[in-house]
Amino acid sequence: MRLRPVTRQSLPALASVLLLAGTLVLSSCVPGNTKPSPAETAATDSAASLARQGQFDQAAQAYLTLASQYGGHADHYRLLAAEAWREEGRIDTAAPTLAQIKRENLQGDDAMRFDLLRADLALHHHDAAAALRLTTQPTVAVPEALQLRLYELRARAQAATGDHWGAARTRVQMDDHLQGLDRSENRKLVLAELAQLDVATLKQRAAAMQAGDRMLPWTNEALSQHGIAVAQPTPSLQQPVGTLLPGANADVREGYKMPARIALLLPQSGPYAAAGNTILEGFFAAYAEAARTHAPRASVRIYDTRGNTDGATEAYQQATKDGAQLVVGPLTRGAVAALFAQSLLPVPVLALNHPDNKQPPSSGTSEFGLLPETEGAQAADHMVDRGLHRAYVAISSDDFAQRAANAFKAEFLARGGNVLGMATVPATDTDYTNTISQLNMAGADSDTGLFISMRPSQARLLMPQLQIAKITLPVFGTSHIYAGSDNPTADGDLNGVEFCDAPWLFNAQPGLPSHDDIATQLPSARDANARLFAFGMDAWNLVPYLDWLRDHPGSYLPGASGQLTADQFGRIRRVLTWAKFENGVARPLSGSLQLDDLPASSGSAPAPASSSVQPAAASSTSN
Repeated sequence: MRLRPVTRQSLPALASVLLLAGTLVLSSCVPGNTKPSPAETAATDSAASLARQGQFDQAAQAYLTLASQYGGHADHYRLLAAEAWREEGRIDTAAPTLAQIKRENLQGDDAMRFDLLRADLALHHHDAAAALRLTTQPTVAVPEALQLRLYELRARAQAATGDHWGAARTRVQMDDHLQGLDRSENRKLVLAELAQLDVATLKQRAAAMQAGDRMLPWTNEALSQHGIAVAQPTPSLQQPVGTLLPGANADVREGYKMPARIALLLPQSGPYAAAGNTILEGFFAAYAEAARTHAPRASVRIYDTRGNTDGATEAYQQATKDGAQLVVGPLTRGAVAALFAQSLLPVPVLALNHPDNKQPPSSGTSEFGLLPETEGAQAADHMVDRGLHRAYVAISSDDFAQRAANAFKAEFLARGGNVLGMATVPATDTDYTNTISQLNMAGADSDTGLFISMRPSQARLLMPQLQIAKITLPVFGTSHIYAGSDNPTADGDLNGVEFCDAPWLFNAQPGLPSHDDIATQLPSARDANARLFAFGMDAWNLVPYLDWLRDHPGSYLPGASGQLTADQFGRIRRVLTWAKFENGVARPLSGSLQLDDLPASSGSAPAPASSSVQPAAASSTSN
């Protein structure tokens, strides 16, 4: 159901972009037990036809004529006339007609429609209290067809009376019932209402909510937009995508829907070209694997974004003109933000990063990125699950480390942990004695661990100096401490450190091509680049399951960069595997989720629904 916009003058500024009426009847149905005469039926059909053609004033006049001719249904026809004027954004014109209607004469849904028109008129005259009374009548049953309009008017009334939390909650109730642009605009209004609340109030609200409260993710989203790190619990993984469906054709897999034409927007020139090319090679490695397994494939066209915002928006516009049905990319945070800032995105997007303005994806778009916040939060969960409820934190001065540490602290505190101290390891020093002394870790209890986020060179210096200081706490880190390939001599000092990372680096995800085999052939799949390569593989493997993941909470794709699932905002979230340095070699832990609990089959390369489907060749253009 597409919802008709109204004029800006007819709504408050906050809600002027969205009208959730969609329930205008303007039909030829006459309530009551008396069967209308053929002449009355013909006249009502004619008036309804005028309304459907957008000739609302003429329709209203026709309904008023009916009201004067058929007194038994006069108030019903007056209601239809008032609705016609309201649909044209002329609620004031409808006011005299509404004043003539006696509510007790209305039957069926007419009484509720009458109340909604009165509430709309009250809002137009800045009488929010009256509108709130009319839209919060606990004893009045609300027909399903009128619920969205009721919620919209109630939310506007709540906002106008200063109840921004109530307005946000009402709009969240609407979320599941909306699609497309209506859903996107309503979500913006939810966050706009929450933005009216200060940080202390939002934190208090979040702390009082249970895990399943529908307002909790929205409250956390609002806090994030204030720059506050919030808890990010590890997603619940319930059912892998690509399950074989029972029936005559055993090759059909649940949730698999491949578009015919894909546009891949990556920097092929400019400062991010190297990263773009690594992701591109990973993307087409997975594409080739799909051919080997005879999975249906889209044709892919590559567009050079040049690594800047103008290049990204131009590439998207060209891809749209070229008939793309899905756009994968762009890559940089600024480019994603610039693309999402467009008033209309006619082609769905799988962005390969998260925008730097922290706005949630609009309807029909998804975001997928390698966030350090994910690693920090999952390190916190991993430590708590190990029985460690106290933590020290030592990080580098890099942006990724700061972000990981903030997420670690937020999640650790949310899980009941206590961060005893935090310190930044100097970038230019090799002697970390002062840093270790600052943390004061000597004599720590047995339920205490150390979280680190830094590059291998710093971690290799820190660990021996901890031993010299007789600090024997268990140490947990992010993927950044692992160079991406085995170096027993250099990494011997990291023995015992556990860290989270992409499972493909350790061949820990069954059903994917071997990392070792691909790395032998492609330099882009080696060392630290392997994570971007895995990211590119997952960008392709996500394509046929985006809609399914978005619509089925708990479903996940066993991916190269992690187990991939979608949250309610369309963000793809990763669940990482855990590895540990032993004898200078990083090995996945035997208790990791990917090794023990997941099925051997992967959703990345399902068999085709029909053997007649032929893979399409990838094409490449530079723009």
